[in-house]
Amino acid sequence: MSRQQDPKGVILTGYISNIEVVSPASGVNSAEEIESSSLSRRTGHYSVQNRARNAPGKPPYHRCNSQDSLDELAMDDYWTEVENITLSGEGDAEPQEEVQLKVPDEGEQEEAWLTEAGLATLFDESASDPEDMMGLLSTLTRTQAAAVEKRVEKLQQTLRKRNKQHQVPDVRDIFKLPGTPESKEDEAKSPERSENRKKDITTDGQAMGLGNRAGPAEQSVSEPETDINLEVSFSDQALSYKEGSKGSSEALTDADDKLPNFKLSRDKTGLTKVGNLSPQDMKKVHRLVLIEMTALFDTAGIDLKAHKAVKLKVKESGLFGVPLAALLEQDQRRQPGTKVPIILQRLISHIEDEGLDTEGLLRIPGAAIRVKAVCVELEGKFYEGLFPWESLKQHDAASLLKLFIRELPHPLLTVKYLSAFIAVLRLPTKKQQLQALNLLVLLLPESSRDTLKALMEFFQRVIDHKEQNKMTLNNVAVVMAPNIFMFKGFRNKISEQQEFSLATETANIVRLLIRYQNLLWTIPKFIMNQVRKQNTENQKKVSKDRAMMKLLKKMAYEREKHEKQEKPLSEVDSSSQGFIRVQAPQFSKVSMAVQLTEELQASDVLSRFLSQDSSVSVKREDLCLYEIGGNIQERCLDEETYMKDLLELNPSAEWFIKCIQR
Repeated sequence: MSRQQDPKGVILTGYISNIEVVSPASGVNSAEEIESSSLSRRTGHYSVQNRARNAPGKPPYHRCNSQDSLDELAMDDYWTEVENITLSGEGDAEPQEEVQLKVPDEGEQEEAWLTEAGLATLFDESASDPEDMMGLLSTLTRTQAAAVEKRVEKLQQTLRKRNKQHQVPDVRDIFKLPGTPESKEDEAKSPERSENRKKDITTDGQAMGLGNRAGPAEQSVSEPETDINLEVSFSDQALSYKEGSKGSSEALTDADDKLPNFKLSRDKTGLTKVGNLSPQDMKKVHRLVLIEMTALFDTAGIDLKAHKAVKLKVKESGLFGVPLAALLEQDQRRQPGTKVPIILQRLISHIEDEGLDTEGLLRIPGAAIRVKAVCVELEGKFYEGLFPWESLKQHDAASLLKLFIRELPHPLLTVKYLSAFIAVLRLPTKKQQLQALNLLVLLLPESSRDTLKALMEFFQRVIDHKEQNKMTLNNVAVVMAPNIFMFKGFRNKISEQQEFSLATETANIVRLLIRYQNLLWTIPKFIMNQVRKQNTENQKKVSKDRAMMKLLKKMAYEREKHEKQEKPLSEVDSSSQGFIRVQAPQFSKVSMAVQLTEELQASDVLSRFLSQDSSVSVKREDLCLYEIGGNIQERCLDEETYMKDLLELNPSAEWFIKCIQR
């Protein structure tokens, strides 16, 4: 097995220093402390626990008041885990190449951001479809538009410095309404209007073609503090908070039961979870979420620096130390549709089969020598089904699970977004931190997002047995934080002061990921509305795909054929009479009419279908009512969706019952 060892620190695979994210150290260590720290790093041991028990000898460190503080006693488990990680790597004979991070050149970050946001045409006319870009721009809120403007302006400045001839469009032209006579020359003749351009972005949506939107003052959040408003842009909410609550902050505590009991406001058109949308619409979601996430941090004055990992040699097969995407690709050849690595699923199920009441589960390490031997055996026997799972001890399995996470060549939260995850705690309120985490989870690659979700669900099941296993939310968070956030070279890139600060910060991030996982994998409604609007705009400007038209005609013909066979002619066009036609081409009852009422939900439609087709052998939980066409590509509906409200939102949609693709 390819393993990693750093004689100067823990077993790690890569790290973003996050020096921009962490406050500078407020104190200066004595020469004795520096020498002691240097010696401990050279010998592979860490002395934080000794310092923690001896307060006068411990360097001071700052805890951000925007996060829940974890006391020193709770953090002892963190440093114990760090020490266990260090000891478990001693004696490895096959060091793995350390991830090297590349800081983008001047202008490179803005180009990469605009490209990822689907706006590459702003600096490279050949990069993408300009009509598609304009469809995206037409949906942006004021704060989102300001984020785009900021990146374009930075890129303009960089290109001017380079003396390049290529002209980036003026941001005022990008957001100008079609047919507006104002030109750059006209703008130059109006200094007052030019000086107020920044103000216009946040107060005058019509000036940028953003539609009739209420200003931040009108969008002031009036619901209880525990509600998460998914209908208004998070960055607009943050701007409203900033303008109305300058200097104030929430009182935050660190007890498990004192974290705010956030809940999502119910939406009659249904919540949309990750995995409910087609790949085409998820691509639009990614672009909009990137812009929204950047706008949210911009509102708080936080400048995120994206990093790139320099390409390195990695294992292409096996179980441990294999890139997540490559591991899933090899698993999918064995089990099509696999979204979480099979080895991780098997480790989790083994731990649960042994019982979650075991005291110290995840905290107490397995025997290091035995864990190494099991790793080697798993590499050789796992896929052949020859590994003796009955002989694997529970604490050893938990150590293997943590080792799997640590040995990923790139971090589970990705090199690209890891610093943004840590920067979340700089946002002024717990609600904004949660909103930022929601956006960051949506930005993760599908492989990382699905694997992270499986882990968070497992951690919650462990916490559900806290009365027996003594593993509370705090305990699990501090134990898992170094496994998720620390990789090879971590200590070499930051000071001890920063390591102390990051320890608390990363533990708090894990706490939030576990505590609010049911919210974080939800696509906000305002993003969904923007996707719908973009689809509508694209349909107006782009000719319809011939293949899709052919398919729709065929579907319409088959539907009409079945309707004529099953219903009188007077009922064929029933939607206008308060009915919807639900199709189920995979089953024997291929179509049925459902009467619309104010209270009709998607769950009622499924129940009625199952009651009328007794031949269906699929489990209820494996079926979904889909919204297809109109202003959405395809969407699996939340069972609490009110059909009449959704029909008003998407009157051209068709309704299908299909098996869920898991």
